[in-house]
Amino acid sequence: MTGANGNGQAAEFITVGTGDAARRIAIALQPPAAGNDLAHFVWLGGYRSDMSGTKAVELAGLAARLGTGCLRLDYSGHGASGGAFVDGTISRWLEESLAAIKHAAGAIGARRIVLVGSSMGGWIALRAVAELARQSDIDIAGLVLIAPAPDFTSELIEPNLTDAERTALAERGQFEEPTPYGPDPNIYTLKLIEDGRNNRVLTGAIETGCPVHILQGMADPDVPYAHAVRLMEHLSGDDVVLTMIRDGDHRLSRPQDIAKILEAAETLARGQ
Repeated sequence: MTGANGNGQAAEFITVGTGDAARRIAIALQPPAAGNDLAHFVWLGGYRSDMSGTKAVELAGLAARLGTGCLRLDYSGHGASGGAFVDGTISRWLEESLAAIKHAAGAIGARRIVLVGSSMGGWIALRAVAELARQSDIDIAGLVLIAPAPDFTSELIEPNLTDAERTALAERGQFEEPTPYGPDPNIYTLKLIEDGRNNRVLTGAIETGCPVHILQGMADPDVPYAHAVRLMEHLSGDDVVLTMIRDGDHRLSRPQDIAKILEAAETLARGQ
């Protein structure tokens, strides 16, 4: 174990992949209290975020108050994890998320879980549900999707590429875009975009087999709220709640936003 992850909890590492593809993934595990029967939380962060962010730490705090377990992780190239960010793809980060979830099942008994995915993490959560249904005995008790960005590479990036960005992708395999969330630009690679096409979920009915609560800001400059409405239409066969926050931005990290997110997570953990 080494370091801290935002709330004083030490991080530990698991190795995902083999050979040249092996990378050390930082995770934070909170075991449940004795006798706990609530679903455990799994935090899946957004593009370039890490498990020390406000929402992730607040979710861990909720788990502690409820006495249930919680898993957070940093994808490769993010936070305390190894690996290069530019090697990241949805498939790669999904593989890491699944490995961490399976590790948590064995380490703290997290076999009934609520996936809480923010932005890109919402896409990974939707892909994880499908994969876990095929390859494990882990029960998904619910999904909380915060400003979810499924298929963002093909739906939100590719249609809006400039000629210069297309040229950069063709010649350098990546392009950079300024972001208001930090001094360094976002980097989007050709491999991320190509891999995104293979992980699309907005192509038909999405069968999660569990309740879903989507929280979306209507003032989100990065993921239009129409995207959340479209996702809800694909989830039409499930128990789905969509909460629109009129003045909410993409991060939804204000105290009033956090309160709504935690309420949704607790409701699903209790099976209500």
